[in-house]
Amino acid sequence: MASDRLAGRKAIVTGAGSGIGAAVAARLRADGAHVFTTDLKGDVDLVGDVTAEGASAELVARAVAAMGGLDTVVPCAGISAFAPLEGHEDAYFERVFAVNVFAVFRLVRDAVPHLKASGNGRVVTIGSTTSSFGDEGLAAYAASKHAVLGFTKSVAAELGPFGVTANCVQPGAIDTPMTAPAFTQMPEYKTFWENKASLRRLGQPQDIADVVAFLCSDDARFMTGHGLWVDGGAMARH
Repeated sequence: MASDRLAGRKAIVTGAGSGIGAAVAARLRADGAHVFTTDLKGDVDLVGDVTAEGASAELVARAVAAMGGLDTVVPCAGISAFAPLEGHEDAYFERVFAVNVFAVFRLVRDAVPHLKASGNGRVVTIGSTTSSFGDEGLAAYAASKHAVLGFTKSVAAELGPFGVTANCVQPGAIDTPMTAPAFTQMPEYKTFWENKASLRRLGQPQDIADVVAFLCSDDARFMTGHGLWVDGGAMARH
């Protein structure tokens, strides 16, 4: 449902070419926000790799120039794959952290002056239910999402005095292009998460986008430093 509750907001959304990022960008726009998007490919404002040297500084500068300011940051770019710990290569672990952690850190860091100046900035990161537990074959991913949650809480503590809120949305099993290979190759894994969720289904990107839009709005002005499970009740049955 479209509204005007984000009218006047100026947001950056990374990973906006597909999946959760695309749904978030569309929802923020539907609620009246100006949104500057980036991804490796897709219908975005800036095509590029969020892990490239200087990428976050360029992204912030171009977004500010295009929108006339910046008060909201939603880093959605992320990667995941199953990899057994035995034989886990350094390069894989480093790539997961480069996308899921360091790119988030750099973007938020480079946006801080604008977030402070706005007086009511918003940072909404995308963690995972694995920000709160571990699982077989997900050592790198779970570690990275634990880091995102901890980072977000620290951002909330440091930037709160400037009117900036920071929260971490923790999706459960969501049906996206990133998760599709795992669900296709391991149908039992898909069935497990469908059955584990109290609502007995996988989540959709829109389920996450709607919560992100709420956290970006004035309705969430007194919420900060939280990790919020958006998982159809899966963790309630953990």
